[in-house]
Amino acid sequence: MDTLKIATFNINGIRSRLPLLLTWLGRERPDVVCLQELKAPDAAFPITEIAQAGYGALWHGQSSWNGVAILARDMEPLEIRRGLPGDPGDKQSRYLEAAVHGVIVASLYLPNGNPQPGPKFDYKLAWFERFIAHAQALWRSGHPVVLAGDYNVVPTDADIYSTRSWQKDALLQPESRACFKRLLAQGWTDALRAHFGNERIYTFWDYFRQHWQRDAGLRIDHLLLSQAVAGELVDAGVDRWVRGEEKASDHAPAWVSIRRPTQ
Repeated sequence: MDTLKIATFNINGIRSRLPLLLTWLGRERPDVVCLQELKAPDAAFPITEIAQAGYGALWHGQSSWNGVAILARDMEPLEIRRGLPGDPGDKQSRYLEAAVHGVIVASLYLPNGNPQPGPKFDYKLAWFERFIAHAQALWRSGHPVVLAGDYNVVPTDADIYSTRSWQKDALLQPESRACFKRLLAQGWTDALRAHFGNERIYTFWDYFRQHWQRDAGLRIDHLLLSQAVAGELVDAGVDRWVRGEEKASDHAPAWVSIRRPTQ
């Protein structure tokens, strides 16, 4: 079966974690990679090393924080959109969209929103509204689309080890969850949840209170599939081993495997 493996990975600083990224690419060989939180300006993106690993790339960087990229094995992704539409004054690098291997792929880094309430949470919700509107247009296009990234939303209590110490966090607020639910209501398939059913699966373990060692995780990295892709889903997973490596990101790569679209 000819399949396409599409992954999302919040790298949490691409320069400091480049060795780990290259190790993961070499071991897992995803066909498409959506990266978030590059924390580097465009000029500092390590395109030479990534090209030597066999990947073409697009990136939308920003100094010190944010930043997204799309990597494609053995090809150059074709840029469609750089930045989320709806607010010309928004200068944060959080959205990149490209055509890769016959699929429209978006790499997104939704605002964290903490502390809440406050302007950061207001920005999160405003960004989410713009994203919902754009996602609706992508859905209506009928094209095969994968919306992959760090959504900074824990969809339900089944997606977190415990809500006790997170009640005030923006990731769990009713407004955040309501936005994610409205997004799914357009028709998108939450690939990890569809594949794993009621099984608890996490993509993020923060650096505090031995959360990784205790498997006290959250699921905030999501891959949403359009109708044209959802029916082709073969497999999905989280490369947990990456989180256990030295100097790891607090996220692990999540991925889907789909039957490759006919060109």
